[in-house]
Amino acid sequence: MEFSGRKWRKLRLAGDQRNASYPHCLQFYLQPPSENISLIEFENLAIDRVKLLKSVENLGVSYVKGTEQYQSKLESELRKLKFSYRENLEDEYEPRRRDHISHFILRLAYCQSEELRRWFIQQEMDLLRFRFSILPKDKIQDFLKDSQLQFEAISDEEKTLREQEIVASSPSLSGLKLGFESIYKIPFADALDLFRGRKVYLEDGFAYVPLKDIVAIILNEFRAKLSKALALTARSLPAVQSDERLQPLLNHLSHSYTGQDYSTQGNVGKISLDQIDLLSTKSFPPCMRQLHKALRENHHLRHGGRMQYGLFLKGIGLTLEQALQFWKQEFIKGKMDPDKFDKGYSYNIRHSFGKEGKRTDYTPFSCLKIILSNPPSQGDYHGCPFRHSDPELLKQKLQSYKISPGGISQILDLVKGTHYQVACQKYFEMIHNVDDCGFSLNHPNQFFCESQRILNGGKDIKKEPIQPETPQPKPSVQKTKDASSALASLNSSLEMDMEGLEDYFSEDS
Repeated sequence: MEFSGRKWRKLRLAGDQRNASYPHCLQFYLQPPSENISLIEFENLAIDRVKLLKSVENLGVSYVKGTEQYQSKLESELRKLKFSYRENLEDEYEPRRRDHISHFILRLAYCQSEELRRWFIQQEMDLLRFRFSILPKDKIQDFLKDSQLQFEAISDEEKTLREQEIVASSPSLSGLKLGFESIYKIPFADALDLFRGRKVYLEDGFAYVPLKDIVAIILNEFRAKLSKALALTARSLPAVQSDERLQPLLNHLSHSYTGQDYSTQGNVGKISLDQIDLLSTKSFPPCMRQLHKALRENHHLRHGGRMQYGLFLKGIGLTLEQALQFWKQEFIKGKMDPDKFDKGYSYNIRHSFGKEGKRTDYTPFSCLKIILSNPPSQGDYHGCPFRHSDPELLKQKLQSYKISPGGISQILDLVKGTHYQVACQKYFEMIHNVDDCGFSLNHPNQFFCESQRILNGGKDIKKEPIQPETPQPKPSVQKTKDASSALASLNSSLEMDMEGLEDYFSEDS
């Protein structure tokens, strides 16, 4: 990878060349991008791709894949984030270009561990499945050819000749006539899963596979190619990370929060201390509800709990003066000397409000930060109950919150599948008695704001629109408000030579 200071340029192509670059709304990402993009565009594309894949994950566990509701919501997300999703749309070059480049950027971020690779592959497969499902039939053969898949649709004559055998061997065609169903002749080795299940007709070393069954084969091919590509990318990653401008972004991208920033509030001071107990049962997410309960019972929280809960309270509107009063009153109930609190604990509270030390105005923790960092030990109450609690203890906690047995089973199933944020979203829907909350939960303060919106009939205080930010300041960008400005401050004229990426995605690297 190469950076230079020369004037930034985009690859400019004539109409036919543009169409030839990305002939379809989906692809196997066989060739890395070879154009120059700015460092800011690099980061923006990466963040948008993360948002898209997280939406794919959330929709995949909230709805049955392939249903009309799932399809329409995913199409809406793709349209909102300006990624390609459908053939025959006008001016599709830019969405397809964004899709191509952003996929390869995320390879760099998600090749770093087996867990990250597994998550990335699954979401990309689900995205490909959706796009293939809406691909017009007359475009499928061209897509297969462009993806270097030796799958050929047989002629009507061949189909008629083998119709009886194909229908008898293919459960997906049970009771049907082939009619307009496309049948693909593919090498036997590519249809082993269907062969093992006795679900395909074989003849002369070839499998005759209906369109309904070929999707699984295409996804298996895609998984194998992407898995190999990620392993190769991981081998070359040290060379990419040696660039100090990319290394922080790539390291934090896989678990960074890209939603609304809750540090700047339009409702500062609108929450009184007397309201907190009631709000904790009505509008706090379980992670904050258990922290509040522990604080009231023990009159103390360890540092991890104070940070997580204190920044959350700051985010819902507590002023610095209210925060000092709240914590001091509670700690004094635990027999702490007021002078000791003033000398030891008040500094940390002022520090979190940006009034001490480096004057950094810290943001409330996102769900991902709570889930992935600083797991609680014995005697701690911070963390995510869905991630860090024993299933039986979590079940008891949900019962105490008056969640129905059926609801508890749904939540525990989501937890078992490691969908912790979706489990919390399901909890939100149950305590507010709504079938679909209409948002993807990514932040405890988002939980609070959406709860207040419902309870107050949509009349809650609206915050000013804020650009997406990362939740916590990084050492190299303490004084910046978002990652884009941090990167821009390094050198706004820098550009990234994407041609160098070919070295990191090729087998010879």
